[in-house]
Amino acid sequence: MNQEVIRRHYLEAMGITAWASKYQLPNALPTQACEWEESTPAPMPPRERLQALLDDAPAPRRQAPESQPAEAIASPSAVRALLLNELKDKSGSEKQGQVKQNHVKQSQAKQVDAQSVTAEPAVDVTPAAPAKPLKFSLSCLCLNGRWLVLQAGKMSSLEQQLLANLLHAAGIQQSELPEVTHFTWPQMANAFAVEDPLDEAREGLAAFIAGRVSRQDWQLERLLWWGELGAEQAPLDRILNVSEDQSHTLSLPVWQGPALGSLLDGTTSKRELWPALQALSQQWKNDNSTITEPTIDGH
Repeated sequence: MNQEVIRRHYLEAMGITAWASKYQLPNALPTQACEWEESTPAPMPPRERLQALLDDAPAPRRQAPESQPAEAIASPSAVRALLLNELKDKSGSEKQGQVKQNHVKQSQAKQVDAQSVTAEPAVDVTPAAPAKPLKFSLSCLCLNGRWLVLQAGKMSSLEQQLLANLLHAAGIQQSELPEVTHFTWPQMANAFAVEDPLDEAREGLAAFIAGRVSRQDWQLERLLWWGELGAEQAPLDRILNVSEDQSHTLSLPVWQGPALGSLLDGTTSKRELWPALQALSQQWKNDNSTITEPTIDGH
């Protein structure tokens, strides 16, 4: 018996529930499996075995006392009265049995008629198929630790260069873009069955962003979502849960622009996007003005 089994035995004896992880983390070692040893019952001594047999033995049956012979009936009048009473009892029992038989037949006929008229339909007890998790992927980066940029799918190098040029022209990001992170859901290849796929996907995306915020010390203020509603963005539009320019999944205000891939060809789409970029640049400047920067005294 290894140490894991001993530990679980102690926890079970103390009434403490042992918890195990629900999902296997990516690149994590598998949990060490252990076998429970079945405890064999201790042999019972001969004396206790004999006592158990005596306790389980049935009690002796008591013999019913023999019925005493009926007293002899001497008078002929008593014999005649006894015979008349037996005849009356026999005729009465026959009539009662016939009435009961007729009543049973009538009740059976009524049950057959009721079943034929009101027959209940058969209930389908086939178990429902287990739900499968939603599948999606996205690319994200953060501008100055404040504005989160998201796009469905994997952002190509051309799309990253186009995004850098647009932000530079609008005066939002003058330096190079931060590293782009790719996120895929579900995290495991062997997707598990879930009760509510949409809620699981929202919780997974929120946990991923919360982890990046904690590690990179971000202070998110706004979400820039590049992509129009459609088949390409589904199911990301439902997962972000955007209503009235607010993402309820990430608790951030949303600015939405066209997909970067649609801006690679031609200049018409870029020209149409320029007024929205100017308004976004003004919002960036207003947010910068509200941040107080520490002054450095050179003397």
